[in-house]
Amino acid sequence: MNMRHDVKRLVALDAFRGLTIAFMILVNTPGSWSYVYSPLLHAYFKHDWRNWFGCSPTDLVFPFFLFIVGVAMRFSFKRYDYQPSPELSKKIIGRTITIFLFGLALNAYPFIRQDWDWSNFRIFGVLQRIGLAYGAAAFLCLYFNQKKLGIISAAILLGYWFFLGVFGGPDPYGLTTNLVRKIDIAILGESHLWRGLGLAFDPEGLFSTLPAIVTVIIGYQIGTVIQLSSNHRDTVKKMLRWGGTGVVIGWLWGFLFPLNKPLWTSSYVVYTAGWAILILAVFIWLIDIKNNPKIVKPLVIFGTNSIFVFVATGLWVKSIIRFRYTLNGETVNGYTYLYETVFVPMAGNLNGSLLFALFHVFMWWLVLYWLYRKNIFIKI
Repeated sequence: MNMRHDVKRLVALDAFRGLTIAFMILVNTPGSWSYVYSPLLHAYFKHDWRNWFGCSPTDLVFPFFLFIVGVAMRFSFKRYDYQPSPELSKKIIGRTITIFLFGLALNAYPFIRQDWDWSNFRIFGVLQRIGLAYGAAAFLCLYFNQKKLGIISAAILLGYWFFLGVFGGPDPYGLTTNLVRKIDIAILGESHLWRGLGLAFDPEGLFSTLPAIVTVIIGYQIGTVIQLSSNHRDTVKKMLRWGGTGVVIGWLWGFLFPLNKPLWTSSYVVYTAGWAILILAVFIWLIDIKNNPKIVKPLVIFGTNSIFVFVATGLWVKSIIRFRYTLNGETVNGYTYLYETVFVPMAGNLNGSLLFALFHVFMWWLVLYWLYRKNIFIKI
């Protein structure tokens, strides 16, 4: 294949990755969680947890990233001729372990503190899921062809639906009764799970990682189509059809198996993959067909060093909240102090919270721009 075409397509992927990273920072760092515009909240935070279904724009971020991992994996396997080998297997296993360990380290940070308690240490998280989903999907994509991958993916999604529906009790998709939570509690223990919804339940737990693997596989399959195509227009047309079909099927399936990010339901996999395909098609159209790479250059910069910026933003937030300041007679952490003293006076509570998040988006873009200019790309 013409190397110039490969480069352009990778630029489209970098732009999509950059959009995802930028939006991730935007939704993860509001000035105050009490003042957030509705589209910038996860669907399960908008409602009482008894009605935790749906898919907001924020719920697209994580599956988009896994989809991108799959597309990029197809390009990275080219140097190995898409064939399993000891060298490639070692690389996949090493990367899986490294990403998982980075996730553990992020959960553990800061490493030395008075309130440290291993008995309540959360084992899983976003990076842990990325590592596991990448590793499993990588080996499946190496050992099975496109047709078999489709069958395996369908079997996982339908099987996951079956097991959650049959073994979840009278309320199979409820927060307190679902099979995902039961399995995590049985294997990991309640004290090692996330408690962001008021009780022990991990949205990046063990069993729900299975359908997340399919998200990566779908990305890989789309990457294969993009890489083998010699006609950009035909590729974009196909992707628009597939993406639109995925959105509609996922949405309809959601009436039977509700769209739900914490459970990573099968309908959610299909629905979010459809949107991912559509957006990547738009970037290919802009870059390969309309030849407008400059318009997405800021996003391309965001798309570099993605794992680094995810870890760095997490460390930044965890570090700043360790500081304590007095504000209006009360002790607040550094995060709240920055929001209350700088951004609330400028724009009020709600818009100040949004401005605070936008400030972080711009701040991290400057960091990534400096790394980009220095040709520093931190690979994991």
